[in-house]
Amino acid sequence: MDISTPVLLGIVEGLTEFLPVSSTGHLILATKLLGYDAAKWEVFNIVIQLGAILAVVVLYWRTFWAVLQGLVRRDATAIRFTRNVLVALIPAAVIGMALHKRIEALLGDAFVVAVALILGGMAILAIEWRAKKANVAGVADIPLPTVVGIGFIQCLAMIPGVSRSGATIMGALSLGVERRTAAEFSFFLAIPTMLGATVVQLASHRHELTAPGAIGMGTIAIGFVVAFLVALAVIKAFVSIVTRHGFAPFAWYRIVAGSAALAWIIHG
Repeated sequence: MDISTPVLLGIVEGLTEFLPVSSTGHLILATKLLGYDAAKWEVFNIVIQLGAILAVVVLYWRTFWAVLQGLVRRDATAIRFTRNVLVALIPAAVIGMALHKRIEALLGDAFVVAVALILGGMAILAIEWRAKKANVAGVADIPLPTVVGIGFIQCLAMIPGVSRSGATIMGALSLGVERRTAAEFSFFLAIPTMLGATVVQLASHRHELTAPGAIGMGTIAIGFVVAFLVALAVIKAFVSIVTRHGFAPFAWYRIVAGSAALAWIIHG
């Protein structure tokens, strides 16, 4: 078995899932750039997202354990933490189910990804420049109206290339949440959001797992492990970078990458 393809796609997923650059967009572009059969690798791309989710669970297990213990004790902080994550999930869950077919129709469109990368980069620069003074530190301390706003802003990520983490983080930042808390809230919110999306997508593509010529479970396992290991390193580095330098480096990357992709699509 040629393991270069699952390794490469696993690296792309692990590198980009929690950065505000759109993992789905990068996987779409990588598939098109390298000439892969997008339909054949679609289920693979869905499943390896779970590897990136596992990285968050491993890195923040103490936080989750503390929250679970707090819920048992009915601790107010643990209750607010859980409430905030669940409430922010609701808009994406409702809108995602309602627009499921339309969202899937965009998943193979590299042009949409390229444009979204550019516009998203510009939006990040604008938000960084005009963001309110951060006065919320700690996921449990985010006010409920702010959580609802972040939840609706996250729905923009249903457009491939926008970035789920980018929409969540920029929504939080624009609503007065400080950078580290915004980034960590996006990590925690990713777990139920991506688990739910993965279950829905796998349910609709379940027959493709056993269809003739389908990507084998061994290949999927390789991508899963690679995505997990790369995401472990990326999450640590990301929090350090945004704490010191903000999100502008990722905005400029989006603009450059999106422009290059757009030029390639138009003239390629």
